[in-house]
Amino acid sequence: MYSIIVVPPPTTEDERNRTQIRLAPGERLTFGRSARENDLRIAHDGVSRRAGEITAQGAFWILSNLSREQTYVVENPEGAGEHIKVGPGRLDAPVPFEFSRIVLPAAGDLLPVEVWAPRHDYRDGESERDGDTTAAAFSLDSSKRYFAVLAALCEPRLRGAPHAPLPTVDQVVDRLRPNWPAASRTSVQWNIDYLAVKLRLKPGPDEADSGPRLNGKKESLVSLALRFDLVREDDLVVLTEPSGRVAR
Repeated sequence: MYSIIVVPPPTTEDERNRTQIRLAPGERLTFGRSARENDLRIAHDGVSRRAGEITAQGAFWILSNLSREQTYVVENPEGAGEHIKVGPGRLDAPVPFEFSRIVLPAAGDLLPVEVWAPRHDYRDGESERDGDTTAAAFSLDSSKRYFAVLAALCEPRLRGAPHAPLPTVDQVVDRLRPNWPAASRTSVQWNIDYLAVKLRLKPGPDEADSGPRLNGKKESLVSLALRFDLVREDDLVVLTEPSGRVAR
């Protein structure tokens, strides 16, 4: 079964007809300007004759930069500017993104080669051994008020604006009030403070050392939540549905 899909740069204005090249684990695809030396020809004078090589590795892929001078950038289109650089001559650089875009600098142009890694492998749950269960790293209940507050804080960045400023407390109140009529600055701020303790960004009030004051509390919460997928785009449904009865 194939594990990697490569979509070459567009050659005409109609991108719908772009060829997709599918690679099974272990298969390689070389690309460059020379049709004789490569599996994929990129007909541009600014591309090296033998520019690079993509190798499928199960659920991920590796990139070799065969250029002598050009650095390639591999972008994560879904990752808020996340990218890696693969320098000239670098071999077998692992790429961790499910959706990727190799950007080839070519004499003033930037040519995109898209690479998709749709295969997801998971461990079989039946292989679990007997014994104590592992404690959850982050214990969140999507039916609670605090989760709706966290979702409202994360919403702008989950909606495709990765560098958007975080909503103010008043904006969070306005966002939540249709389904939580009693929402107020005090209750929202209480939930933000509660989340900071629950997600271990700050010690609880009953601990001997309460630690220093946490500055940038909202930013820290959103950064942690998005980094570990504690809130996903699908979870934003809690903002349009009545939240739980427990006022957390």
